[in-house]
Amino acid sequence: MRAHYAAEGIAEADFAADPVEQFGRWFAQAAAEAADPAGVIHEPNAMVVSTADADGRPSSRTVLLKGYDERGFVFFTNYGSRKARDIDANPHVSLLFPWHPMRRQVIVTGTAARTGRDETVRYFRSRPHGSQLGAWASAQSSVIASRDELDAAYAELAARYPEGEQVPAPPHWGGYRVTPLAVEFWQGRSNRLHDRLCYVREDASGGWELRRLSP
Repeated sequence: MRAHYAAEGIAEADFAADPVEQFGRWFAQAAAEAADPAGVIHEPNAMVVSTADADGRPSSRTVLLKGYDERGFVFFTNYGSRKARDIDANPHVSLLFPWHPMRRQVIVTGTAARTGRDETVRYFRSRPHGSQLGAWASAQSSVIASRDELDAAYAELAARYPEGEQVPAPPHWGGYRVTPLAVEFWQGRSNRLHDRLCYVREDASGGWELRRLSP
């Protein structure tokens, strides 16, 4: 199984001065591809979040990006989940955006910290009603006896908070913001000579250096 890439390359001169702006350009292109009925990108905000626990044991899972700006990249989760427990013990994380149909990847490495409660509540209010109930029904990453147990918990919550009634944001649920230390933009090229341009934070002042990496 081998795919041959024939995409055009990427050049330093065409890249933005900072990685968040450049990410916005690529993300907009991925989102446009997803919006096209003939497009092949599904959920361009889906990213693989990799964490490691206090002993260095890694784990990965796909999570949806829910916001980004100059402060970092935001996602939300249950604070009792494995990923949250990992982050609380070891804040170093990696985010991977696998836009393979466009022959592109973006890899963010940095540190994660919880968002403020106000930000969490604002986002929670924007979720579909069923997703709000699901955040209460699931004790994420915990062992359960059966699917019936989960469905029963959801049904009880649906009866308590019918459609149209405000669901309170769970205290055990909230956001993380990943502050980037490096952001790599990967473009597939022929003969496995891919282009890799990586922004690396220069110093505490927040400046960025753009480096080309060998494939």
